Amino acid sequence: MDKLPKIGRYPFTAEPFHCDFSGKLFMGHLGNHLLNAADFHSNDRGYGMNYLNTVRKTWVLSRLAIEMEEMPKAYDKFFVETWVEGAMRYFTSRNYKVVGEDEHVYGHGRSIWAMIDTETRQPTDILAVRDGLITEYIEKDYLCPIEKSSRVRMDDKVVLVRSIDTFYNDVDMNGHINSVKYIEHLLDLWDLEWYRRHALRRLDIAYVAESHQGNQLNFYRTPQCEAVGEETETLEYCVKITKTVSPELEEIEVCRCKVVFGESVR
Repeated sequence: MDKLPKIGRYPFTAEPFHCDFSGKLFMGHLGNHLLNAADFHSNDRGYGMNYLNTVRKTWVLSRLAIEMEEMPKAYDKFFVETWVEGAMRYFTSRNYKVVGEDEHVYGHGRSIWAMIDTETRQPTDILAVRDGLITEYIEKDYLCPIEKSSRVRMDDKVVLVRSIDTFYNDVDMNGHINSVKYIEHLLDLWDLEWYRRHALRRLDIAYVAESHQGNQLNFYRTPQCEAVGEETETLEYCVKITKTVSPELEEIEVCRCKVVFGESVR
């Protein structure tokens, strides 16, 4: 069998019921498209979930950064390109490019993935899978111009904004709270009026621990941190999400996020 290209390219549509009040694709649904593209790409090349599940292993998302110049609008057809930038024993880096049918670039993404044993839930050696097959598909020369994810620094000024319960629809096929559900819940910390005046430009999220159905999620947000860009003002917030297994137990951090907003463009 001929070796597939290192870069995969997958078609998607901004379906109208996946778009917000402004007619633009929800960030959560875009996140799902990126993760689906990663799944398609790895399965096609022999080191995806279809194979890993037969040997009691799975991929878990460790970090995700999405930076968009604009979002696809309802009914827009677009492509997600994805490729592996590097692979080490316990982590692999994967990039994304979101482009329209006319090759217009909407934005980019970066992610870090780990491989775990589905029984022990502990990290496992990526390079041991199929004799390091993933290394044959590393692409270092294709440009991903956005910054890599950096550690989200939290201070003592964080304020508890909201606590929510988790249910059936929050859980994915790995049995834990879906990676994108955290994104959807944290973006709900700002109301509709905020999104009328601001556009989400960049989202960084680092996953620290798993949470499960029945856990309470607690959202702590820092006061606004302003950074003035060359052309427009941006507003930056940091969010820490913890889980509470029961009222008697202390909170455990499950992820950290940085959210950057710019002026809304209609």
